Amino acid sequence: MTSSTALTEFQRLEAQGSWRERPDARLREVIVSVGEATLTMMDPKSDRPLSHWSLPAVTRLNPGRLPALYTPSSTAPDETVEIEDPLMIEAIERVQRAIAAHRATPGRLRGVVTGAAVLVMLAGLVFWLPDALIRHAARIAPPAQARNVGLSVLADLERSAGAVCRRTSGQQVLDWMSPDLIGADALIQVVPGPLNGARRLPGDLYVLGSDLLTTAPGPEAAAGHLIAARLAVEDKAVTLDALRHAGLMASLRLMTLGTLPRDAMEGLGEAMLAGPVPRPDLAALPPAFAPLGLSTEPYARSIDPTGAAVLPLIEADPIRAGVEPADLLTDAQWLALQQICAG
Repeated sequence: MTSSTALTEFQRLEAQGSWRERPDARLREVIVSVGEATLTMMDPKSDRPLSHWSLPAVTRLNPGRLPALYTPSSTAPDETVEIEDPLMIEAIERVQRAIAAHRATPGRLRGVVTGAAVLVMLAGLVFWLPDALIRHAARIAPPAQARNVGLSVLADLERSAGAVCRRTSGQQVLDWMSPDLIGADALIQVVPGPLNGARRLPGDLYVLGSDLLTTAPGPEAAAGHLIAARLAVEDKAVTLDALRHAGLMASLRLMTLGTLPRDAMEGLGEAMLAGPVPRPDLAALPPAFAPLGLSTEPYARSIDPTGAAVLPLIEADPIRAGVEPADLLTDAQWLALQQICAG
């Protein structure tokens, strides 16, 4: 209710009152007039205003008693007026309540806005905090912990691609070539099923499908896929993807206990095989192949035998540019690697 509405039934309301300008002054008969926000004391003979009071500040000094005694300010009640008219008393109180309610509205609005802001912040925490914690877990995971995450992913991948090939002579070749090819701490594993390339897993773990070994004339195509897998995605990124799959509770357990639940990566291997192989920008490959004396053409044609889709990669072959080709493996090493899944 606004003060205007409150005064609907009190329009042009006036009443007699006894006004004292200061405590030592004599009482003076006045006409009290109530407005939307003011209380006016007027000389009854001349209608000259003697005093104007702000209704929101008017204070009743004797609640419940008559005549009602009002002052324009509770902090300095020097000026007073006595009113006996019940209708005038009711009008003053009605308008004061209406003004107070109107002033409270912005406060309620601020409360609503503040409450809404708090709810938005809480909702943001609900949706943002879990992923923030998972990202933190991926960022701080030490190499050994990241490797364990990668082994968990590999264990799930084995369900779809077959168990990791364990023939010792073939694994020795992989361990021998991996430091120069992709990094001193890298571990390369081979599974029987086709992977359409190489996959990088957390902890600098790489997985090859045996098809790259059994169908290629030499190790260059497999080596190219391993380099491409290293360039396509960073280790922290694949660790983050794996932990997002595992979820918040598994990530918290990894941070606090250093281990993952047994089934944390269930379904991730199948999802990886169903998705495309991450590949780097083709322009980044020749500079990475050149220091190793590795041709980009075997890698390119393993992706597209016609060469049409990878023609820039073939044309930028470091060997064509005059780089001396290196012998990655001896014939015996290559044969051992091809037979890693045999027996």
